[in-house]
Amino acid sequence: MPSDHSAEPDPGVALLTLRLAAPAKVNLGLRITARRPDGYHEFESVFAPLDLADEVVLEVSDAPEAAVDFALASVSAHVPDGTTNLAARAAAGFLAAADLKHRVSVHLTKRVPAAAGLGGGSSDAGAVLRGLTELLPGALEPRDLEILALGLGADVPYFLAPRPSLVSGVGELREPLAATLSPLVLLLANPGEALATERVYAAFDALTPEPAGPGLRELVHRVFEGPGAAGLPELLRNDLEPAAVGLCPAVARLREALHGAGASAVALSGSGATVFGVFPGFAEAEAALGKLRARTPRRTWLRVARTLEAG
Repeated sequence: MPSDHSAEPDPGVALLTLRLAAPAKVNLGLRITARRPDGYHEFESVFAPLDLADEVVLEVSDAPEAAVDFALASVSAHVPDGTTNLAARAAAGFLAAADLKHRVSVHLTKRVPAAAGLGGGSSDAGAVLRGLTELLPGALEPRDLEILALGLGADVPYFLAPRPSLVSGVGELREPLAATLSPLVLLLANPGEALATERVYAAFDALTPEPAGPGLRELVHRVFEGPGAAGLPELLRNDLEPAAVGLCPAVARLREALHGAGASAVALSGSGATVFGVFPGFAEAEAALGKLRARTPRRTWLRVARTLEAG
């Protein structure tokens, strides 16, 4: 919405500023449990936030009408700019739902690859909603905030309070895990190709006409409440991987490269195209990163990361 710098702002909310981290996430396993009549897929997955994060800076001030300004700093051509960016849409949606006449400026610095299965855009939107809730307390009831988040995207509600959780339904059901694994050290690898979630699910439907497999619930409790990380490779299986590999064969090559570099387990995150390997510690993960850097195309994105207890 265009700015009106000549208008005199109403008294009330002075300029408020807040800086937030918008953490990426990995899926520690993903099972498709049903396809709904409306075309959406129900799933069970463990979401875990990472120490890799975008940065969101919010500024709120009074204005004669609701307005959102958006500024993006990103090296990726795949990140939407302007009002189509999910972070800008989250700010506009918050103002509309709360019926507020404020100007919100969103400054987004991207570090998480787009369309990569790491939840970057959803996390940005979740950070905006968290931040506006903090800056404008009481503007929206928690239930209304949840509805707004889900309307923006299936993963956005998770990023209202990112922590290791069993996520189910279409993403709206979340159960924080009472007992968690020790932080996992991961090497993330993305082939430099954006992979749209819609395409992956369409390919999954073509490969799997009647998804009705078992969920993760019992396995999650066995792995997370048992000693060490026993059972982790079984947990990490992702039902979307065959579809992602069919659309982006480089996923399979990166999977093999991570195994060859010493990963104890390898998996696809979300709908891809990022895969990750689990390593005993940072030294091993950094050594593996060096090996993959020498063996993969230049456009391959590699990053050592660690799971967090809270984002």
